[in-house]
Amino acid sequence: MTTRRGFLAAMMASAVVPSLSWADAGNPSFLAAAREADGGYALFGLDGAGADLFRVALPARGHAGVAHPHAPEAVAFARRPGTFALVIDCVSGKVIQQLNSPAGRHFYGHGTFVADGDILCTTENDYDNTAGVIGLWSRSEGYRRIGEIPSHGLGPHEILRLADDILVIANGGIETHPDHGRDKLNIPTMQPSLTYVTPDGTLKDKVELAPELHRNSIRHLAARADGLVGFAMQWQGEQRDAVPLLGLHRLGGTVTLAQADLGEQLAMQGYAGSIAFAGGGAHVGITSPVGGRLHLFTEAGMLAAVHRRADICGLAESAKGFMATDGQGGVWQADLQDFTPVHRAPRNWDNHVVAL
Repeated sequence: MTTRRGFLAAMMASAVVPSLSWADAGNPSFLAAAREADGGYALFGLDGAGADLFRVALPARGHAGVAHPHAPEAVAFARRPGTFALVIDCVSGKVIQQLNSPAGRHFYGHGTFVADGDILCTTENDYDNTAGVIGLWSRSEGYRRIGEIPSHGLGPHEILRLADDILVIANGGIETHPDHGRDKLNIPTMQPSLTYVTPDGTLKDKVELAPELHRNSIRHLAARADGLVGFAMQWQGEQRDAVPLLGLHRLGGTVTLAQADLGEQLAMQGYAGSIAFAGGGAHVGITSPVGGRLHLFTEAGMLAAVHRRADICGLAESAKGFMATDGQGGVWQADLQDFTPVHRAPRNWDNHVVAL
């Protein structure tokens, strides 16, 4: 575990100013991983209309990426239970560094930067100790691992940075172990949580769902600039259970759970794959690739629109509302009224598209 003094020292070491910016990489609007027609995998930088700006090959299936806030660098993460993350120079397309999870750990496919971009935080499974941890890697030291902090939950999946470098973490609550592949080992007793943690590991707040929703795994996150957090859930019970798949929360506040009418909620099949705010934060959307649905809600949690598309999953804010991707290579623009195709590529987009 890192110490407060160690973290502050790492922040002081972050005085390196990047010489290149995202403009040098063509000003991409989005990052997304995909499976290509030949069976290989790659990370793509996309413009505002979903067209390719750059491509970087990946050694295996990717899940999500995180962009550096200033330098044209991205970190692409392997899908759980992957053990690699690639730091990519998005100008040259070259891999700067390959990060490997320590022994006894694997990545969950997400990360974020704090300390003005000098510290990369990665969600990890300490599977021998059945614990969730956040790995800390120093960019100014060549992405050297400088420590770790607890996620204060089990199965940390997505992580985001809020104001003042507070980390919000979606702890899915599910125990897994590489010896059992992607099997879920504790469904009867799982306990998901949403935690707010400082970079030195101090727990600021922890939110757990009501006992009857303890199988609702908290997986993915979106956040507004004012601190409102949206979280998307994946139900581990019966598909006929029309449980809420969207939650809204602020640090120190109470949770608002949102759901559609019964028919549409059942159509989601208990699975929300991605989440994003758009419209200046006035609306929040969740997708279900298994249900072929995009549900848009108001910031108060009221259903505002429904769009239907097979295998839709990736979701991010765009200049015109929401940008969505599907498993057939489609890229879509969505708002409360329209759902419009804007691009198609010969590949299968993975679960997430990340706005830059």
